[in-house]
Amino acid sequence: MIARSEWTSSESNPDIFIGHSQSGHEIRFDASSEHIEGPSPMEAVLAALCGCTSVDVVSILKKKRQPLATLTVSANAEQAANPPRFFTRISLTYAVSATPGGRFSRKAVEDAVHLSKEKYCSVSAMLEKTAEIEFLIDFLDADPLP
Repeated sequence: MIARSEWTSSESNPDIFIGHSQSGHEIRFDASSEHIEGPSPMEAVLAALCGCTSVDVVSILKKKRQPLATLTVSANAEQAANPPRFFTRISLTYAVSATPGGRFSRKAVEDAVHLSKEKYCSVSAMLEKTAEIEFLIDFLDADPLP
């Protein structure tokens, strides 16, 4: 995997960097305190964690034939007080809803989240070197089946 970043200083914002991925995509990073033109690199890492675990959970629930309608993963992180300001604690909330008339198996959703955290999510595995990661599952519709 290959990536690069280019500093694109301008008069209006001297703290803009463009990240380029091997697959040809760009991410605009704004290192200013306002983050008006894009996320900070650390915000992007946190979003990458949400994305990585989301991909895993959706894939696992589809394989288990669970009636998934929506999934939103939200993260709340604490950082070290002094540089380098790595994450020390991350709380993930998985908000899931079933298709109309469908009901999840509580165990299937819990297992999917656990498998993502413990086995599949590379971003989580890296971040766990410095941060305690906890999770909560929020079932948005009726109580799931056991």
